[in-house]
Amino acid sequence: MSQNMISALFYATPENDYEATVQSLAAQSTQSMEIILIHQASFSPDESRLQAIIKDKFPVKCIPFQSERKSEQLNTGFNACSGQFILLADNQNNKIEFKLGAPELFLLAIRRDDEAAMVYCDYERANGEQVDEVRLLKHHTGRVRDNQDFGPVWFIAHDALKKAGYADASLEYKPLYDLRLKLSQQGRLIHIANRYAGSLYRVTAEGKGHNVFDYLMAGKESQLEAEHILNAHLKAIGAYLEPGAHYRPCSIQQGELKASVIIPVNNRPGFIGQAIESVQAQTVRDVEVIVVVNGGPSDPTVEAVKQYMPGGNRYDASKPQVQLLVYEINNLGLCLNMGARVARGTYYVQLDSDDRLKPDAVEKILAVYETDPRIGMVIGSYEVWQKEEDGRIVRMEDLPVVTHDEWTEENGRNNLLRINGAGAPRSIPISLIREIGFSVNEEPYARNYGEDYGMVLKISEQYRIGRVWDAIYEVIRHAGGTDHAIDQATIDRNDEAKDFMRLEAILRRKELNRNK
Repeated sequence: MSQNMISALFYATPENDYEATVQSLAAQSTQSMEIILIHQASFSPDESRLQAIIKDKFPVKCIPFQSERKSEQLNTGFNACSGQFILLADNQNNKIEFKLGAPELFLLAIRRDDEAAMVYCDYERANGEQVDEVRLLKHHTGRVRDNQDFGPVWFIAHDALKKAGYADASLEYKPLYDLRLKLSQQGRLIHIANRYAGSLYRVTAEGKGHNVFDYLMAGKESQLEAEHILNAHLKAIGAYLEPGAHYRPCSIQQGELKASVIIPVNNRPGFIGQAIESVQAQTVRDVEVIVVVNGGPSDPTVEAVKQYMPGGNRYDASKPQVQLLVYEINNLGLCLNMGARVARGTYYVQLDSDDRLKPDAVEKILAVYETDPRIGMVIGSYEVWQKEEDGRIVRMEDLPVVTHDEWTEENGRNNLLRINGAGAPRSIPISLIREIGFSVNEEPYARNYGEDYGMVLKISEQYRIGRVWDAIYEVIRHAGGTDHAIDQATIDRNDEAKDFMRLEAILRRKELNRNK
């Protein structure tokens, strides 16, 4: 291994304009570099043309591969690298061009930290005439999602890569996810941020829109492989929870009613009525509705709710009753905790103000609680509906019932660290909510987002999570919904919030395992 040498490793294909990548490296002032091009055996890069671009500044190796697996392709390249550092550019599908000074900045960053295993950085994305700056999140132990963006260029310490065992050749879909987690076990992952005009490279690619239901389209084999990768990582860092470990009976205090459906709401008078009516239509009649309006007394939702209370024109004494709490602070944790404080039910059942419960939702949830005293939460499955411009609410038939099959009895609570949700509706014993409490935006980046996810993480560490696999809930998408047209800043803030919760969960789980 040559000290201070950089091995630049990337793909050469007939489509990816690899010569532009070579040209951008040839323009650099650094002298200690080699270029490793990996390519399909059926395609041969023009080595004489490459040498003409480089002008004998760097040695160039063109290494063919036979395998269709990315993991084996990467290992073909890694084994050819002789540098102390590897500049890996995943340019298989998109052109990548390095800015002048990129190798020097990568070297400066990695040398400033003796424990650095890898450096990644913000970058530019060009799509036609439009150039956007892509800003990535700083790494920490909670960044274990497989869809976390670390960019297509990594600057890796070769020693750390060797200790990580290179890419796992058995992996079919997500070798880079696995490699990133294994590198994080060997040392720090350093992020170079860009204020403006500070990106180290440019990627020519179309931007991808945000779709909260993307995970429904992911192949099952790919998801299972990602779960396997995360399990191995959690075991390596001492945060894996063995099946059934740490479970204990849930001490449930019986209420006057079977269930309390708590609905936080802010300025949704047009939706709240159908939400309330879906509770009043339950096959289990021993329930109540608690609507917590956090827009203050002037919020028009208040008057809409009062129509279902004594004196209102929609009040019916034979139907489940409605409680109303009004606050002027838009804080979901406040709403849920205060709703639980006044609840008369044994169990809380979630209902968002713009969604609906199926008539048998509470019945099926209660049946699951009866199966095991160790159950501390029940999570259902849901359909996705959409409100059309003409006011009709129709089922989105292209989306299947969302069952979150990635949650299994044996491993759901580990796999939850990788994904962004567990399902809906969620139900928790009221006494357990009063004991643990929903978060109230006190965590970094929390803005009425992830309080329920954090609760699932906490409860699943010490109690079983029961499941209802039938659709008992209807998510209704509409123009005013919180998942509609989310900008990148909001996506990043939401990811920051949940990744911090993952970090706290990993620390708790390590402690649980140490004390078992």
